[in-house]
Amino acid sequence: MNDIQQSEQLSEKERREIKREEKRGAWEIAAQKRRFKKVIFWGLGGGIAVLAIGGMIWYAAARPPVPESDIVSRSGFHWHSELAIYVKGVKQELSPNIGIGAVHQPMHTHSEDAGQGAIHLEFQGVVKKEDIMLGKFFKNWGKDMRSFGANMKMTVNGQENTEYENYIMHDKDKIELYFD
Repeated sequence: MNDIQQSEQLSEKERREIKREEKRGAWEIAAQKRRFKKVIFWGLGGGIAVLAIGGMIWYAAARPPVPESDIVSRSGFHWHSELAIYVKGVKQELSPNIGIGAVHQPMHTHSEDAGQGAIHLEFQGVVKKEDIMLGKFFKNWGKDMRSFGANMKMTVNGQENTEYENYIMHDKDKIELYFD
């Protein structure tokens, strides 16, 4: 017998029961697919999260520690240094708002006191010597310290200094650069 003849011999109640079973089977298949997708989603998401956390832990553990001798402060500070640049005896003005923009650099100038050569050193957290080197200020400015001329001479608080780019600035320093 074929399916058509069989279905004619079934009562209305039996036909409804068969349709219900078919729907239940289809629903169960759809539910299994949803469960499978959920397991895959959470499994991949969990795996990615474990990898990310593991990577951060590895990065923190693997990076070399900062030697104590290279740390200037562990809790940040707000210092001011002054920089004067003289080219053939003529004082050059510092540009206002060096280091201020989309990314606010901790070492910067403001428009109101750039004329006096004020450099603001506003750091939070751990501050290393390399963070407050004079060369870093020139990098923020986008200038090469030696681009002003030849025969550079530097004084810090009236004393000659030959550290130039590697000079570590301090609060109330008066730095003067002279170029021929």
